[in-house]
Amino acid sequence: MFRNIYDNITNKNKKRALMELEELKYNLKKMIIEDCEKEDITPEDVPNDVELFSEQSGLELDSLDALEISMGLQKKYGIKLGDPKAFRRAVTTIDALAELVQKDQNG
Repeated sequence: MFRNIYDNITNKNKKRALMELEELKYNLKKMIIEDCEKEDITPEDVPNDVELFSEQSGLELDSLDALEISMGLQKKYGIKLGDPKAFRRAVTTIDALAELVQKDQNG
């Protein structure tokens, strides 16, 4: 009986964590689109696993956009990536950005 209760709680926690992760990814896409003024694309158009600075992302990002994303991460999530090399390593895909934010928020 207790095992069923534990399994139900665990499953609910996993579902909640997955929903929070998907919401985070959506919010990151929205932040990038708004901060980089990419009006012709929606968060749903941006794949989670495609390099953000590639043609496949559909975002057409450049170095000024990288600066905007960096400032957005600092403003919205308190993440400071001052070193351009660290920034390029972190800002690869939406999945990688979400992982960075989660790690930073979880200490």
